[in-house]
Amino acid sequence: MPPGIYCPTEFWAKGENQNIQVDFLLPTGIYLNLSVSCNASLGTIKQVVWKHAQYEPLYHMLSDPEAYVFTCINQTAEQQELEDEQRRLCDIQPFLPVLRLVAREGDRVKKVINSQISLLIGKGLHEFDSVQDPEVNDFRTKMCQFCEERAAKRQQLSWAAWMEYNFPLQLEPMAKGLGTGSLHISTKNIFVNIKFQSGGESFTFQISPKEFPITLMSYAIKKQATVFRHETVEKPEDYTLQVNGKCEYLYGNYPLYQFQTTPKPPPLPKKKPNYSSLWSLEQSFYIELVQGSKVNADERMKLVVQAGLFHGNEMLCKTVSSSEVNVCSEPVWKQRLDFDINICDLPRMARLCFALYAVIEKAKKARSTKKKSKKADCPIAWVNVMLFDYKDQLKTGECCLHMWSSFPDEKGELLNPMGTVQCNPNTESAAALVICFPSVASHPVYYPSFEQVGDTDAFLGRHRNSLALLVPGTWLVPSFLLLPGTRLYGQLSPGYALSCDSHEQKLQLKEILERRSHTELYEHEKDLVWKMRYDIRDQYPQALAKLLIITKWNKHEDVAQMISLLQTWPELPVLNALELLDFSFPDRYVGSFFLQVHLDHDVFQYLLQLVQVLKYESYLDCELTKFLLDRALSNRKIGHFLFWHLRSEMHVPAVALRFGLILEAYCRGSTHHMKVLMKQGEALNKMKALNDFVKASSQKATKPQTKEMMHVCMKQETYLEALSHLQSPLNPNIILAEVCVDQCTFMDSKMKPLWIVFNNEETGGGGVGIIFKNGDDLRQDMLTLQMIQLMDILWKQEGLDLRMTPYGCLSTGDKTGLIEVVMHSDTIANIQLNKSNMVATAAFNKDALLNWLKSKNPGDALEQAIEEFTLSCAGYCVATYVLGIGDRHSDNIMIRETGQLFHIDFGHFLGNFKTKFGINRERVPFILTYDFVHVIQQGKTNNNEKFERFRGYCEKAYMILRRHGLLFLHLFALMKAAGLPELSCSKDIQYLKDSLALGKTDEEALKHFRLKFNEALRESWKTKVNWLAHNVSKDNRQ
Repeated sequence: MPPGIYCPTEFWAKGENQNIQVDFLLPTGIYLNLSVSCNASLGTIKQVVWKHAQYEPLYHMLSDPEAYVFTCINQTAEQQELEDEQRRLCDIQPFLPVLRLVAREGDRVKKVINSQISLLIGKGLHEFDSVQDPEVNDFRTKMCQFCEERAAKRQQLSWAAWMEYNFPLQLEPMAKGLGTGSLHISTKNIFVNIKFQSGGESFTFQISPKEFPITLMSYAIKKQATVFRHETVEKPEDYTLQVNGKCEYLYGNYPLYQFQTTPKPPPLPKKKPNYSSLWSLEQSFYIELVQGSKVNADERMKLVVQAGLFHGNEMLCKTVSSSEVNVCSEPVWKQRLDFDINICDLPRMARLCFALYAVIEKAKKARSTKKKSKKADCPIAWVNVMLFDYKDQLKTGECCLHMWSSFPDEKGELLNPMGTVQCNPNTESAAALVICFPSVASHPVYYPSFEQVGDTDAFLGRHRNSLALLVPGTWLVPSFLLLPGTRLYGQLSPGYALSCDSHEQKLQLKEILERRSHTELYEHEKDLVWKMRYDIRDQYPQALAKLLIITKWNKHEDVAQMISLLQTWPELPVLNALELLDFSFPDRYVGSFFLQVHLDHDVFQYLLQLVQVLKYESYLDCELTKFLLDRALSNRKIGHFLFWHLRSEMHVPAVALRFGLILEAYCRGSTHHMKVLMKQGEALNKMKALNDFVKASSQKATKPQTKEMMHVCMKQETYLEALSHLQSPLNPNIILAEVCVDQCTFMDSKMKPLWIVFNNEETGGGGVGIIFKNGDDLRQDMLTLQMIQLMDILWKQEGLDLRMTPYGCLSTGDKTGLIEVVMHSDTIANIQLNKSNMVATAAFNKDALLNWLKSKNPGDALEQAIEEFTLSCAGYCVATYVLGIGDRHSDNIMIRETGQLFHIDFGHFLGNFKTKFGINRERVPFILTYDFVHVIQQGKTNNNEKFERFRGYCEKAYMILRRHGLLFLHLFALMKAAGLPELSCSKDIQYLKDSLALGKTDEEALKHFRLKFNEALRESWKTKVNWLAHNVSKDNRQ
């Protein structure tokens, strides 16, 4: 290959087993051209180079090989130091086959770790250095120290605590109480095989599932001592139980049946130096709009900038707009924009939002066919910026804000307050605004510290005379008004105030707080809620969100009282604490309520939402970030999924900096786990390369030919090594031991997903299958499956096990991810087609499902299979109805050989159903066809008892979910930050309110569900017609 020839990514994917001519530039200026294997590691290549260099001039001037490091130009056209010499040339994939040796500088171990972190998180750490932002540098230093301290503490953990970190227990959710609603726990003994790791001997025991792991270990140790005649019997405390073939252990004081394997408030901000308090500045807030740059719009239009101040979703004052200027690349305004709010009333988390848009000139508009009363706005770009920096200082001076491109939404709103406060990193082509924050004082102005908020002298100042106005509805004891240093009522003990709330007002408050509808309160109702805020704290603490919503965040007197009140607010349940993470509640003292949660189970259950909430954070160093890092560094399972939830969005420019910094911090605090994650990343890279190869090959060759070429590619040493002996990203407890190449294939859909099967000899050779998708966004599937898993937990806690199958699904990158294969299962379509001679009649063959179950469950096993089908069918009927799952056809409903029914592919939810020619294709609330009923009734048309039992399961499951309706609303609301097309506004969440009938009583809701149930049964023939059309269409495509 000639020197300098371009080596694209595709070249490296195909040429792993071949040699390549590489140019080596030595520090002495000598140039070598050598043929090296693409599969060779950098360490091996360096040995080859040194061997040839000894015959070249100036060899004596070279130091030891360890003193030098290879550099190259990578595929993103950047110079990269290749510190990790275990990496192979085909993995590095240089842009050109040219490697330069330079003298190594600095700490090699540190540079290797930095190199590995860059590779793992998909972003070079030098990019963080080049930002040259004090907030970024400060955050990196703090988080590095924080994570390294956690890592050092982990080294001192006891054995039990170390086990809890590395291998958190997988426990089944338990029913609350011990009444009739509890889950049935079998009293039958179970058989357990115990194998000693040291000697390999194994014993089988019959033991009660109510026994504890230590009991089982003591049996095994005594048995071993008896068989081998040991003089001393070892202690069971010196052993632990590992699940065969998995990174999963049984320990602790829990009965065997509970294992799934078996049949601090934030620290107060530091007091600032004695600078002027913000609350002493009563002049109006303004900024100067200077100019724009790189603006691209129709020259016949005029440019306008709109600006607004927001606290969460609440507008603090009226928006202001600039004058209209002519369209050009660098428009100039030099205009002062005044806001109707005083500087002293700016809340700490206030953000200034800008929108740049174009309008049609009035002269042009007059001749337009559109309405003359309104101008046509053409949004161009938006940007948000915080008024205070990360050190609480009010911003001053000029700044350039690189903007994000606008996309018109249905509401026609120009400002985007929920958007990021990070500027667009694409500074070369993004439109920008230059603004100037005024200098309102001769020295820096800080937002009052917490101590100043509570201190009367610092806070009240000139407001002492308006004390009665600050505390409406209360009488302060007169003598306390005369004392120096008197505090606001929010800081007094109950004995220092006399309430004048009437009994009628308390009843009215109770009605407002327990109101089922979620409509906005009237002004007099808001006044009552604010007046009785202390009653809310003492009697209705879970209604904190309603109090925060009506708080006037543009009045610093009210803000001070609210912050003081929050310090005495009781701890909230998880449900109510989750609600406070929403963008509507940006105050930092509010968000800390969830951080009081101490159960890793809760953190893990809602981790998907917690990662999305990070996008709402206004500063890098926030309590939520430290909370998540703390939990991730204390529980490896949480760390695993936190890593992948962050890593999967590193391609999104708006969050790449924040997520990249958190990933860097996690890696520095868990370097041993980093190596495990790198192995997974390497496997995913190979899967992507393989998928690209399959996509290209399938366009030119038949499926059998492409499959054969796929197997040849997978049998290469580099593929076999990358795809073997790794922890599954879907579940780190699962070991993917050996890839079974001959069982691997790809699916027929457009993106050609890979079907990869792994064998694990230690689990008895049972196969583990995963589907690799590249080109489909799996985040909606992840959310749906999370909700189904949550439903399963809630049902089990009420003693109802509906045999759900919430299989694993994980997004790992831009439209890339993995799905767990549910082995020994098939689609309804395949079962019906295999039992029918014609495609057209398959959908109407009601005996097909029952006959298939009979073939898989002969004899007495059939009754159990039908019960599994009945329970799971009830669960998925309710789940798909509540979540509004759309696009249901016979290819995305499956049945396991054991009888469990389950749904797959959740591309449409919340009632976003498919239409054809403007007609809704899905005309039933959920799928309940007569062939399902035929199985439930065991093939007997008059078996009403079985069907009514099924109906009872559905009704009980629905009413359980209704009781937890607010939890689902909060979780979906938090996911709005994800930017899913079908979950972007409050209107989408309204579907959940309707499906769960949250505005109705229990009796009305049950009646509502029964109507939907009967409708699904009555209209099931329409489902059959849709399935027929789907089968015929699929048959025509094949």
